[in-house]
Amino acid sequence: MTLAPRILVSFWAGLKVARFQRRLREAGHGVAAQQAAYRHLMGKIAGTALGRQQGIEANLDYETFRTAQPLVELHHFAPFVQRMLEGEADVLWPGRCRFFAETAGTTTGTPQRLPVTDEMLAHYRHGIGAAVLSYAARVGHAGVFLGRHLHAGASTALRPEGEAFLGNFDAITALSLSSWAEANLHSPPPALARLSDGPEKAARIAERMRSQDVTLLGGTPAAIRLLADAVRAHGSRGKVRLTSLQARWPNLECFLHTGAPLGLLAAELQALLGPQVNFHEVYAAAEGWFAVQDGDAALGLRLLADAGIFFEFLPLRDLHEDLPLYLSRRCLPLAEVRPGVDYVLVVTTPSGLLRCVVGDVVRFLSVDPPRLQFAGRTRLRLANFGEQVTERELTDALLAVCARQDWTAVSFHVAPLFTRPPPAPHGGHEWWIELRPGTVKTPTGPVLADALDAALAERNPQYAALRKSRAMEPPQVRLVMPGTFDQWAGTHRPGSDAGRMARCRPDREVADQLAALTRFHNAPAAASSLFR
Repeated sequence: MTLAPRILVSFWAGLKVARFQRRLREAGHGVAAQQAAYRHLMGKIAGTALGRQQGIEANLDYETFRTAQPLVELHHFAPFVQRMLEGEADVLWPGRCRFFAETAGTTTGTPQRLPVTDEMLAHYRHGIGAAVLSYAARVGHAGVFLGRHLHAGASTALRPEGEAFLGNFDAITALSLSSWAEANLHSPPPALARLSDGPEKAARIAERMRSQDVTLLGGTPAAIRLLADAVRAHGSRGKVRLTSLQARWPNLECFLHTGAPLGLLAAELQALLGPQVNFHEVYAAAEGWFAVQDGDAALGLRLLADAGIFFEFLPLRDLHEDLPLYLSRRCLPLAEVRPGVDYVLVVTTPSGLLRCVVGDVVRFLSVDPPRLQFAGRTRLRLANFGEQVTERELTDALLAVCARQDWTAVSFHVAPLFTRPPPAPHGGHEWWIELRPGTVKTPTGPVLADALDAALAERNPQYAALRKSRAMEPPQVRLVMPGTFDQWAGTHRPGSDAGRMARCRPDREVADQLAALTRFHNAPAAASSLFR
């Protein structure tokens, strides 16, 4: 339970939730908040080394900014960040910076360092508050504030580098907490939170938290699996077995998850957490907190227009990987976006990142209020034949096919399969799929291929048109043995798990690695023996 009296916490939380809901209603489209964020950021960046180099002025109008300022990726800021690490002031943001975040490097494989200024910490704190308050608002009560908020995942330790300190997303999130939240809500204790992720940490957390009242749980799917195993081991006695984390913590009501949608992992996580635990999604990364769920997940996530970041959106159809200057004027502010269009996310932040292309693709489901969904990553999409297919569309197609046939997909990957190489490529998609054994209906590669072809055509008109005109060939499906994707992760991504792999790539790197690990199954006889 919380250190403060429950009645006071309940009253305080009720007021905070009511104010949050009122602020959301007043924000509407969020355009005014975005205009204010733009003016504030220009005023701050104008006096920095980056601002002087880029010709930023405090009163720079947006149309001039949109036309003249180039779009850049994170690596563009590396020399500036190094100067900040060495103690130089006024480089990307006024003053000196002591804290730096490291990105996960999911897409490129190379983590980048980002400054975390005081205003960026305030932005993180705003995002965390919005996430929990939006959950309380959508369920209609503030019970989530009456227990502990347990984080299971990566170490929150900060490591020194000169006079600066570096940490991952989890570490910066913990650093940004208010003293009240840290004392009354956040768990586990700092000494445990700083341990490296793994079975030992999970076991110690399970023992330390066994008698605590946990209402919210956050962490990666892999960390939740470890915690569930540890809680079962510590909490089961004789024939009495704990079936879920909710059996250990009866008031556990919220699972807060970040990053890409859970997709294939949702059913497994629900079983581990408990049937009454609500999933609550936030869209956040080291670069910032972008959006939070404020209603049914199908409605999308509410853009945090008033949290200090200035957002721009480049239509995905216009993207060129070299980011030529003409793309700058094709970016749209929030006031000009439209539902149903795929956009590349571009941010200017309180850490001094100026027109940074995050590498994510988003799609607005509504604009008043602005709600979006994460659709995929710019470098991890299929466009080899002009189809422009995102990983979300691939995941949704596979989930829909499996739901109709009562199959359960464990993992998958999609790659281009060329029958004619570039510069005039021809071919189709190759699906590598691992299904859970024990299905009633026996799946085969051709059956799955036809179903996936139709499901993807329903979701992507461009793919449908290319298939109808025969500019793309039918997909091919490779059914693999159980455990293949875990074996791939152990071989090619040590320390990671198959759940974090790229669901698609425009090259054949992962597909060829899978081919080297396993034989595939297309014949009915082979599939029958595999899934019987």
